[in-house]
Amino acid sequence: MTAKKTYSTYWWILLIIIGILFIDQWSKIYIKLHYPLSGYGVPPIIDIGFFKLLFVENKGMAMGTKLNDFIPFINEDTAKLFLTLFRLVAIVGLGYWLWDTIKKQSPLLLSWALALIFAGALGNIIDSVFYGVLFSSSYNSIATFLPETGGYAPVFYGHVVDMLQFPLIEWTWPSWLPIIGGNTFLFFQYIFNIADTAISAGVGIMIVFNKKVFM
Repeated sequence: MTAKKTYSTYWWILLIIIGILFIDQWSKIYIKLHYPLSGYGVPPIIDIGFFKLLFVENKGMAMGTKLNDFIPFINEDTAKLFLTLFRLVAIVGLGYWLWDTIKKQSPLLLSWALALIFAGALGNIIDSVFYGVLFSSSYNSIATFLPETGGYAPVFYGHVVDMLQFPLIEWTWPSWLPIIGGNTFLFFQYIFNIADTAISAGVGIMIVFNKKVFM
């Protein structure tokens, strides 16, 4: 019974990972092969106020932060390579944690959370490692798959595709406030993708249900 339960959990976790990867990669590839990058006079693909479908490329970490923003003595290319290699190492460790969790029959909620984080991380790693080679540039043009002239970047230097934004509330800070007075603030301004959503959901499960997850 124990072995059968473990085998069943493996299959459910595998389906979760494959499902998230499929939706994530399909959405990114569809956007890349049908639209140029948003901005520079290019309107959003969809704009209904509280939701926008865009096409932006993230060269760094979460919210566009780059490693060389924190380590200024390294150039952008070196920072990008280091970040991609770090992600590859991290995904191996995360994969082992997930496998070990299932093997030891830890709480199923933990396995689900780790599966979501693993799938999301792997989805963004695919972009970082392969997209630069597989696609042409999307600046002011629609990308092509496997272009004859080569991709827009070498292996490990690809950009992560982001597309979802929920600009729910926008306001202007009162002019009498120091530093931020008169500036416009947009909540939620960050642009993300399906992989990011899976990672956030997995982390959220761990935080909200931490007593059940780590019992």
